[in-house]
Amino acid sequence: MTNGSNRILDEFAKLMTDAAGAAQGVRREVETAFQAQAERFLSSMDIVQREEFEAVREMALKAREENAVLAARIEALEAELAGKGAGKAAAGDSKPSSSVRTKK
Repeated sequence: MTNGSNRILDEFAKLMTDAAGAAQGVRREVETAFQAQAERFLSSMDIVQREEFEAVREMALKAREENAVLAARIEALEAELAGKGAGKAAAGDSKPSSSVRTKK
């Protein structure tokens, strides 16, 4: 009788193992189908993917840094030009202008 009950338990264990394997296969198929449906839904809503968002974000940060550097450079050049302009104006006050013509 022990052989018969062991055989029944072995068959039951095999059946449960097969059922667990089938359940895992069904779970994988459901996950795949759900993921495909979710991707279709998100693409129809025109939502940006994470990778694209991060790439554009990095580009924007780099552009901001470059703008700050260029703004500082422009300010320095304007200050330099203002300094040269003030120096020329002071030098021009002491000399008579040679570009003024008089009629005879």
